[in-house]
Amino acid sequence: MAMGISSAAGVAGLGFALIFKALKIVRPERPIHPKGTLLTGELTKEGPGNTDSLRHIRSSGVPWIDLPGRHAVTARHSRSIGFPPPLPDILGLALRLEDDGGPEDVLFATTGWSWPARFALLPRRDPGKATFTTLMPYKGARGPVLLGLTTESPGTAAHGTAPSGTQPSADDWVLAMHYARPSGPWIRFGTLTLRPAPAAEDTGLRFDPVLNPLKSAGTYTWTRRLRAPAYGIARQPNARKPSNREPKYRHPNNSTSRRRSIHSPGPPTHQSLSRSTHMVTVSKTFLASANDVWNVIADGWLYSGWVVGASRIRDVDALWPAEGAVLHHSVGAWPLLINDKTHVTASNKGKSIELIARGWPLGEAKVVITIEEQRTGCKVTMTEDAIKGPGSAVPKFILDPLITIRNKETLKRLELMASGGAGAKGPDI
Repeated sequence: MAMGISSAAGVAGLGFALIFKALKIVRPERPIHPKGTLLTGELTKEGPGNTDSLRHIRSSGVPWIDLPGRHAVTARHSRSIGFPPPLPDILGLALRLEDDGGPEDVLFATTGWSWPARFALLPRRDPGKATFTTLMPYKGARGPVLLGLTTESPGTAAHGTAPSGTQPSADDWVLAMHYARPSGPWIRFGTLTLRPAPAAEDTGLRFDPVLNPLKSAGTYTWTRRLRAPAYGIARQPNARKPSNREPKYRHPNNSTSRRRSIHSPGPPTHQSLSRSTHMVTVSKTFLASANDVWNVIADGWLYSGWVVGASRIRDVDALWPAEGAVLHHSVGAWPLLINDKTHVTASNKGKSIELIARGWPLGEAKVVITIEEQRTGCKVTMTEDAIKGPGSAVPKFILDPLITIRNKETLKRLELMASGGAGAKGPDI
């Protein structure tokens, strides 16, 4: 049974590492909890009981919990996803205890308080009204142990603001620290007092329970296998090496005007359109002529009619589809729409077009469409690959089938529009 849990945790850990790797592309400094507030304070531990008999009955089996003591604490309060207030987010509170044996890090996140909600991450607006747990259990002499925090006095520190006009102690964030068995009652054993650090809104300090665990508490193999891969990705250096999959496109006109006159030095030859061996290729034979297909592509206002994922067109450059032209579109479904753009990096009238399609925060993709005239109709080939953003970090065996399915539908729509005469009066570019 334990081996099965450990194996499942290992698979899940690799999945989390993949997510962290994708997030690190757009958030190289911190994949999650991108912004936070540095806090300082102290943790006073009274132990789980006031008498010897109570201590024996309520003992957690973890010496750090059971023995009274006092620790200086450095902490960071943050929002996991990074949504701005007052939107709810999964709130985090990371603690660092500095002792003679080196740093020890304990991480808390907003969850429910009763069982089983204490194992579920829950978004919250107000940290002063939230409950925090470690989510992952520690290994004690008497079995698994969770840590939890509840607010007794939020002060101003709970919201990341420094006190003003009062003594710092009047605005301390005071929390009660508890421990519990996975499904047992919470037992208080200490008090955590935090305040904003002087002249510091955030910190470059890294809190890592994998490298800096509680030394008097054990960890389970399955928790290490679940956490270690993602934390390994998060702590990797931020410097990015140049990638040969990055687009080399530079817009020839830096004007901020959307509808502008674009000077094109002349269409490149078909051979100049780069072909990456990494790109996914889909082809379809159309009954429509090559000219009919090009007329649809050349009318930028029809883009959302045949490109899967594009939901509406907001603006089109006057010289679309010439090289350097930009089309402003929205992707997604209402009301979850993302405004972005697609620009032409190469164009050969009636034969081929190369695009960089953007849809952040998902990323960017390079798309090449070629049209080959045949005796009856034409053959249209569409190649695509993610080149920037989270999509470029997704393994090919996952991403390629998704691109293939979508582009088959895109070509089907393009054929129907071309056969129906859409775009017949489009611009003669």
